[in-house]
Amino acid sequence: MLAARAALGIGGGYGGAGGGTLALVPTMGALHEGHRSLIRLAREQADHVAVSIFVNPLQFGPKEDFSRYPRTFDADLAVCAAEGVSLVFAPSADDMYLPDRQVGVSSGQMGTVVEGAFRPGHFDGVLTVVLKLFNLVRPDAAVFGQKDAQQLAMIRRMVADLNLPITITGAPTVREPDGLALSSRNRYLSAADRVTARALSAALREGAGQTRPKDILHAAHAVLDKAADADPPLVLDYLSLVDPSTFTAVAEDHRGEAVLAVAARVGATRLIDNVVLTLAP
Repeated sequence: MLAARAALGIGGGYGGAGGGTLALVPTMGALHEGHRSLIRLAREQADHVAVSIFVNPLQFGPKEDFSRYPRTFDADLAVCAAEGVSLVFAPSADDMYLPDRQVGVSSGQMGTVVEGAFRPGHFDGVLTVVLKLFNLVRPDAAVFGQKDAQQLAMIRRMVADLNLPITITGAPTVREPDGLALSSRNRYLSAADRVTARALSAALREGAGQTRPKDILHAAHAVLDKAADADPPLVLDYLSLVDPSTFTAVAEDHRGEAVLAVAARVGATRLIDNVVLTLAP
């Protein structure tokens, strides 16, 4: 990887010198139009774009879908080539982690709420792999999707807390025509599952039409409650209206930005989505 970077003559945010800047798009592969949008935004941030493809075992719990997660490497390479990516970094787990690995990144209190409450240790694994990717690739900038809003917030906090010389950019969520947020896991949904899954984005739209926190949550819950009676049913993990800097629940008098976040299961597939709102006085 580093030899390939040197061959490109790219200088990095950790003090390298060479022929231009580098933006990294970290992915777990199974690339879709949402990833393409990240790559295109990365191209606006730097002279060269690198894409990492690595299904990170540290961020999966023991009962989650690590072994089932889609792996489409040849197709992913074709996407990267079509988008003009300069470098693809696709390490193995052995490349990334020592057999007796002991040190990782703690996500702190922010990593234990909302998504972190349902996936203990998840954000520790995310931040550990992202920091390792930053150290290996040494980008000047990195681009992450807003669909994983808490992940994006956690990475921004890690960069600030650890004084990493990297600019983090969040990219808008890309949606399918029926409103479903693009995700590599959408391929698991049956036709009936998709009908139920549309309730996630519909709930966010209903919530966004309100102005007070309690009304936002009530409107969104009404949509999700109806989907819970569908066939197949939507099984809600959480619906939360949170401060985007801490991911703690907002107060009823909160003003400014807030994130309305939802996670639910449809059949065997777990989906997340969110929308950023501005609560005015």
